[in-house]
Amino acid sequence: MKKVKKVYIIIFGALIGVINGFFGGGGGMVVVPLLNKMFGLEQKKAQATALFVILPISLVSTIVYICYHSIDFAEGWPVIVGIIVGGVIGAFLLNKIKNNVIKGIFIFFMLLGGVGMLIW
Repeated sequence: MKKVKKVYIIIFGALIGVINGFFGGGGGMVVVPLLNKMFGLEQKKAQATALFVILPISLVSTIVYICYHSIDFAEGWPVIVGIIVGGVIGAFLLNKIKNNVIKGIFIFFMLLGGVGMLIW
C-alpha cells in the first residue's frame, strides 16, 4: 500500500462511514476506487478489503436503524438469504477472475446503477 498519512486514512474512513450510514450501504463505490488508485491496492485486494472495511460500518448502521425502527424485517429476511448466497458465490468468483476483468465488471455495475438512478 502506498504511504499515506494516517490522518488522511481517518478522514477518508469517516467520509466512507457517513456515506454508508446515510445511504444504507454504498460505501464500496467510494472505498474500492480509493483503495485502488490512492492506496495502490490491486483490484481484487481493493474489493476484498472494501468488504472487510464496510462490514463493521454496516453493523453499526444497522443497529442505529433498528433503534429507530427503520427496518422492515419481514421484507429483509429473504433479501439477507439471497445476499449471503450471492456473497459466497461472488467471493469464489473474485479469486478466479483476472483483475482487469473484475475492474471492468465493477465499472459496468457502477454505470448501470448510476443510469438506473437517473432513469427511475
